[in-house]
Amino acid sequence: MTKVFTKSLLMYFNKIVRSLRPLVHSPPPQPAAADNIVRWPSDDELLPAPDTTTTSVVTTVCKVEGGLLMSPSTFPYFMLVALEAGGGGGGLLRGLLLLLLYPALRLLGHDRAIRVMAMVSFAGVRKDGFRLGSSTLPRLLLEDVSAEVFEAAVRRRRCVCVSGMPREMVEPFLREYLGVDAVVAPEVRTFGGYYLGLMESDGEVLRRLDMEEVIGGGEKEDTCGDGDGRVVVGIGGRGRSFSRIFQKYCKEVYVATKSARRRWRPLHPRRYAKPLIFHDGRTAFRPTAAATLAMFMWLPLGAPLAILRTAVFLLLPFSISVPLLAALGMHSRRISSSSLPPAAAAAHNLFVCNHRSLVDPLYVSAATGRTDLSAATYSISRLSEILAPIRTFRLTRDRATDRAAMQAHLSLPGGGGGGLVVCPEGTTCREPFLLRFSPLFTELGADVQPVALHSAVSMFHGTTAGGRKLLDPLYLLMNPTPAYVVQLLDPVAVGGEGGGGGPELANEVQRRIAEALGYTRTALTRRDKYLALTGNDGGVDRRRVAGRHHHQEGVLNG
Repeated sequence: MTKVFTKSLLMYFNKIVRSLRPLVHSPPPQPAAADNIVRWPSDDELLPAPDTTTTSVVTTVCKVEGGLLMSPSTFPYFMLVALEAGGGGGGLLRGLLLLLLYPALRLLGHDRAIRVMAMVSFAGVRKDGFRLGSSTLPRLLLEDVSAEVFEAAVRRRRCVCVSGMPREMVEPFLREYLGVDAVVAPEVRTFGGYYLGLMESDGEVLRRLDMEEVIGGGEKEDTCGDGDGRVVVGIGGRGRSFSRIFQKYCKEVYVATKSARRRWRPLHPRRYAKPLIFHDGRTAFRPTAAATLAMFMWLPLGAPLAILRTAVFLLLPFSISVPLLAALGMHSRRISSSSLPPAAAAAHNLFVCNHRSLVDPLYVSAATGRTDLSAATYSISRLSEILAPIRTFRLTRDRATDRAAMQAHLSLPGGGGGGLVVCPEGTTCREPFLLRFSPLFTELGADVQPVALHSAVSMFHGTTAGGRKLLDPLYLLMNPTPAYVVQLLDPVAVGGEGGGGGPELANEVQRRIAEALGYTRTALTRRDKYLALTGNDGGVDRRRVAGRHHHQEGVLNG
């Protein structure tokens, strides 16, 4: 019902915009050097290769909006910045303001709309703390990259990407994940360490950069096309920003036809210059105008629903809470891939799983029907500990102390009663990758029951590296239909397959879980994640860990 309403409302807005747009702005004029404009593709090829001689080196100047990116709209990228840069309620207010301006933005035209969206999204944001360009935006932008344009413009030649969007938004994903050689984009002005929301003009950017060096990369340009030096060709896109670059430097400019754009397909992740393993932010959907409107309409329902789901978790036994939570939209599924009966697999006391969110141990406990399990944690919030329906205990990062604490929660001779759930990755990973498994759990002397976990959310991520972790449970439970799959695998005996213990056993457990989920194994650690997303190593001062609420992530084993 919500989707139908929002789509109808947006269709009505689009009709109004189409009727009023000619009264507000005129179509952009053709470049002065119109003789270098080439329409592509022809009927027999998807992207034609420029006609160059064997002695020439080709540089491609590619427009990001409408060229490299398939979507003609930049609204989702600025909406993501607005929602994430403000943090908490401030981000929601920015996002709401930007959404209310959406009809006016459609009337302004592409270039002027970008400047207005930059003002709303960036004004008042602290420059030192802005890491969305490298931690949050790459995933959204990479999903929109055209495989055809990437193949023609980036993969086999020097590429200079030109964008009307702020450099802080586009440069990290272009350089790190696509391997672009240079980026020409305006910067957002700052004052006193804060963004003002005002962007540089095209002229200021061109005066700041040595365009001969940017385009040529130290080699001379072939302006006459005689086969010596460097030939520069362009791939056009939306807007008139930096049109002088295409007019002055490009021998030919290729402009995609509508029929060509309809045949474009997204770039496969295997083609990225480096894999996208880590990303941050709360927003789990592409924030188009319709999707963002649906989110704001859901929030008054989602917050009470999260409180109700929490009450069901806390007050009712698993036999009642699991079906009731399914009726409230929290879907879960248990798969037994073990050669043992489910009851025999659940009888083990050391459950080792990959880490998807802070509720991983709860789903393992519900899937096995055991309420005597404990979860080893490291600096999760006090609120999460209070709300947890199973026992939790904190690790100290001292190996001997942590091993003794974990041993005490296992049903072993000389230990206490119950079982233990550990997540040896040490932090969550949203993408289909497994981080390195810490081998501490292999020193406990208990047979290991591997558990493969897969989770899916539709609106909010319940984890964050740079945000307020106190809100993790709220965001996770506010999702309309969060889903979990719990898969019990064959147990791994200590001293059995995979080695006698230590790193060999940890690698064997990681391999089995990766094969069950179809994930890729890596040797990356928690430290690598936090260095990539926040610029620090994710460490926590042990002396202050009990009193901190802006802390590091989740359920882990040390």
